[in-house]
Amino acid sequence: MEAKRGRPRNVETQKAILTASYDLLLESGFEAVTVEKIAEQAKVSKATIYKWWPNKAAVVMDGFLFAAAARLPVPDTGAAYEDIVIHASNLVRFLTSPEGRVIKDLIGGGQFDAGLAEAIRTRYIEPRRLEAGSLMERGIERGELIKNLDIALGVDLIYGPIFYRLLMTGGTLDESYVRQLVSNAFEGIRSN
Repeated sequence: MEAKRGRPRNVETQKAILTASYDLLLESGFEAVTVEKIAEQAKVSKATIYKWWPNKAAVVMDGFLFAAAARLPVPDTGAAYEDIVIHASNLVRFLTSPEGRVIKDLIGGGQFDAGLAEAIRTRYIEPRRLEAGSLMERGIERGELIKNLDIALGVDLIYGPIFYRLLMTGGTLDESYVRQLVSNAFEGIRSN
C-alpha cells in the first residue's frame, strides 16, 4: 500500500472552504465565483484550495454536493414503485428549491467549461443514476420489474423527463407530475 503524500485535510478548514464555495454560488452564481473569493471568505490561502482541488469547478461542485447530500436520501419502503416515487420526488423538491436551482447554473456553466461538465457528470449525475439504478435492481430482485430491464434506460425513462422540464420546458415539477411520470413508465417496466 502506497503512503499518502502531504498532510491530511483539516476537517474544519475543508468545511469552511466548502461552505464558502456554496454560499458564494448561491449569492452570485457559478460564473462570479472565483478561487480568490472562496479563499477570502473561508479565510484560507488559494494554495490550500489548489492543494485539495484541481480547479474552481471541482471545489464548487464539492461545496454543492456537501450542502445537498442530506437532502437526497435513498428510500427503501419494500416497493420499487414507492421507492422511485420518493427518490424522484425528493430530487424534484431539491431541484426546485432555492438551493437546488443552483444545479441549473452549474449545468449551464458546464456547457462552456469542460471541467465543470465533467464534475457535474461524475459527482452529481452519476451518483444519482446509481441510486436510481439500485432501486430498480431491488425491484427486479423482488419480481416487481421485468427481469430483462435495461436499468440505464429505465433511469433515463424516469429521470430524463425531470431534467427536460427543469432545463427546457419550464413545465411544472411537483410530486403529482412525478407520480404520473413513474406510473406511465411502470406500464412498460413492471413485471406482469
